Amino acid sequence: MRSGRAWLDRAVVQGFYDRMRAVAPAAYGAIERDRVGDPGRPFVDTACGRLAGSLDPAGLRALGMWAHHWCMRFYDDDTRPGLRLVREIAGRRGLGWTVDEVRWMLGESYAAGPAAAHRFTLPLAAVADLPDGALGEVAADGAGWWRLVG
Repeated sequence: MRSGRAWLDRAVVQGFYDRMRAVAPAAYGAIERDRVGDPGRPFVDTACGRLAGSLDPAGLRALGMWAHHWCMRFYDDDTRPGLRLVREIAGRRGLGWTVDEVRWMLGESYAAGPAAAHRFTLPLAAVADLPDGALGEVAADGAGWWRLVG
């Protein structure tokens, strides 16, 4: 562990990227369609909402991880549809998040820095779905950074 973050096995991380790559074209297209659409539409009536509704829990986790990653990397772009997608997925319970998925998202959030105000939305929601103690303790420091404790 370094800087309060556990390293993930390279093959595990590659598996995440493979899963995200499978949903990326549809996700990017949905976000682009929603960018020009009516932002006041109910989520289920948006392209992102229809995509999310078509996926099983594993696909929804991959979509959430991709959207989280995309929003953290391109935060200075118009990410409102992506952030809405992240918030919607964060609001769903019982998706079967794994400790490794949560650790990876927390690492992405650390790397994004404080400019990405919503960088912990999805990983902290996923933490809440893990069994107690599975991840260790997650704590905030005074600068708004989250870290794993213990």
